[in-house]
Amino acid sequence: MSLPNDGTLDRRVVVATLLRDPGDLLVVTGLGAATYDAGAAGDRPTNFYLWGAMGGAAMIGLGIALAQPKRRVLVITGDGEMLMGLGSLATLAAAQAPNLAVAVLDNARFGETGSQRSHTGLGTDLAAVAAACGWQTIAEARDMDEVAALRSRLRSEALFAVLRISPEEKPRHLPPRDGAYLSDRFRRALGVVDL
Repeated sequence: MSLPNDGTLDRRVVVATLLRDPGDLLVVTGLGAATYDAGAAGDRPTNFYLWGAMGGAAMIGLGIALAQPKRRVLVITGDGEMLMGLGSLATLAAAQAPNLAVAVLDNARFGETGSQRSHTGLGTDLAAVAAACGWQTIAEARDMDEVAALRSRLRSEALFAVLRISPEEKPRHLPPRDGAYLSDRFRRALGVVDL
């Protein structure tokens, strides 16, 4: 049985810790807080922000990981976005992309629609769901020591991690929002150009 979802971690500090010295890490962020926090940690051409496509971050991360097998891909998303794309956990586990990791910022809330309790606040355990889908390596973090330990693992393992963050809202930091611009800049950063 999992512990209650009573996260206390500051999500902005968590994301800044995960993205410190990113090197050539490719980052895909889910709608909302994950995007705001990744942008606040440092906007880079190798950050791919999703401003829509709720539930699609993990699958976009998988597509990039398969297309760029020599690069590490980190998906950072929230519990609401992950719940929306729950079926992706089975697909990602089946694909077993060794260069892909997923970090879920779980505050047990749907932050973008009014902070209503999400299913993770009502009993759904995303780590247990990922394990049932076939993920081989799963981790959880409830304090900053655990977050610091996850930082290197998320860059070296095919890992699904749940980070228990506080539901406290942070000021929004809005990185670029133009989808065509973001796609073009990401492709150029990867050296992928149209003929």
